[in-house]
Amino acid sequence: MICYAVWMTLRPAIPHVLLPALLAACPSPPGADAGTEGPGTEASSSASSEAVTDGGTGSTGSAGSTGEAPPPQPEVLTVLDQIVFYDGYAATVDEPIPAGVIRHNNALVATRFTEEMQAKIQTTLQLGVIVGALCDNYDRIGSVNLALVPRGAQTYAPAEVDRIEVARFITPFMDMNKNPKTVPYEWQADDLVPILKDPELLAEFDLWFELSIFGVPYAANKEVAGCAGRNDTQLGTLLLYTDSARPAPEFTTLLPLAISEDFNNYTEGASDQLGTTRKTIQFELPADTPNAQLVLITSNHGANQGGEEYIRRDHDVYVDGTLVLQYKPGRTSCEPFRKYNTQGNGIYGPFPRSDEEWQSFSNWCPGDKIDTRIIPWGAASAGPHEFVIDVPEATFFEMQGNFPFSLYVQAQ
Repeated sequence: MICYAVWMTLRPAIPHVLLPALLAACPSPPGADAGTEGPGTEASSSASSEAVTDGGTGSTGSAGSTGEAPPPQPEVLTVLDQIVFYDGYAATVDEPIPAGVIRHNNALVATRFTEEMQAKIQTTLQLGVIVGALCDNYDRIGSVNLALVPRGAQTYAPAEVDRIEVARFITPFMDMNKNPKTVPYEWQADDLVPILKDPELLAEFDLWFELSIFGVPYAANKEVAGCAGRNDTQLGTLLLYTDSARPAPEFTTLLPLAISEDFNNYTEGASDQLGTTRKTIQFELPADTPNAQLVLITSNHGANQGGEEYIRRDHDVYVDGTLVLQYKPGRTSCEPFRKYNTQGNGIYGPFPRSDEEWQSFSNWCPGDKIDTRIIPWGAASAGPHEFVIDVPEATFFEMQGNFPFSLYVQAQ
C-alpha cells in the first residue's frame, strides 16, 4: 500500500506539505497493520488488474564486502500537490496554480513528466491519488491520464494529442468540515513503466500527467457550512511510488485507441448502431509481436430511476471475434468506503447494508477506484485487428446514462 510504504520506508523523502494529507488519508496509522483497502473481488472477471499489492521496498542495507553498489532506494514522487479544482460547468478560473502546472479547464490540470522524475522510475510503479474535500459534497468522477505531447511544447490542447486514461475513481459524498477530509486511491501500474522509460517515445514526445476531478459546488453552497458563494470543489494530489521489487514488463509499442469516449445506445456514434450497446474499435499492429495486451476502463453511470448506475450488467469483450473477457462491475460490498462519505446521502443511508443489498444495485462505490482491466492477448500478427465490447442487456432508461470508455494496446 502506498500509505504504508510511505510511512514505514520513505517518510524522510516526502515533502512536508504532503504529510497532513497522508496522515488523514492513510487508512491505518503508522505502525499499524496496513491490511487492504478494497472490499474484495468483483462479481465476475476472468482478467483484471484489480488486485493491488504493497509494492516491495527492496533491500536498504549497505554494499557488501564485494563492493557491489546497494540496490536503489524506493521513491515517492509528488507529481501534483494539492491542486484546487473548481466548478466543472463554469468558465475556467484565473486562480493561481503552481509553477509547471497548466489548467486546461476547471476539472483538468496537467504537468510535464520531467527528466528528473523519469530517472527515478525503477521497475515497479504504483499510482496514488489523494482527494481533499472542498465545496462539492456529491460523488463525482475523476481520472489520471497520460498525454503524448510534441517534445518541447510548453502547453497543448488535450483534443489534439494522443492521450491514455490510466486510472479512474469516484469521489465520496464529503463534508469539508468533517473527518476524514481526504480519501486515498491507489493502483498497481507496473505496465506504465515501459511507457515512462521508452527512449524512442521520449525522443519524440514529452509525457504529461493529467489529473481530472469534475466537481459542482451548487448543493454545497447551500448545505455545507463555509461554502456559500464558493466555487472550489476538491483538492487533488498525484503521487508515484516506485521500487525494484520485480522486473518491469516488456512492451515497446503503445497504441492509444480511446479515452473517455461515450458508450451508450442512444447517442449517434456512441455505439455501432443506435439501439445497441456494442462498440467496435478497428486498429493495426505495426509489427508481429510475441506478446500484447489491452488495457480497458469502463464505468456505468445514469442516476435516474432505473438508471444503468444501479443495474449490474454482463460486459463481453472480443478480440478478432474471440471472447477474451467477461465481467460484471461492482464490489462485494461498499461498506469499507462508508467512513469517507461524511455527507449524508441516499447511497449509504444511516445503517450498514448487507453484501446482498450492495450487490443488488451498486456498480461502484463512492470513495473507491474503478478497475483498470488488463486483458492478456498474447502473440499477434502485424496488420488490422478488431476490438469489440458488448453490453447486450443495457437499456439506458429515458435515454440517460453513459459508460465512459477508454482503451489502449501495448505490445512487445
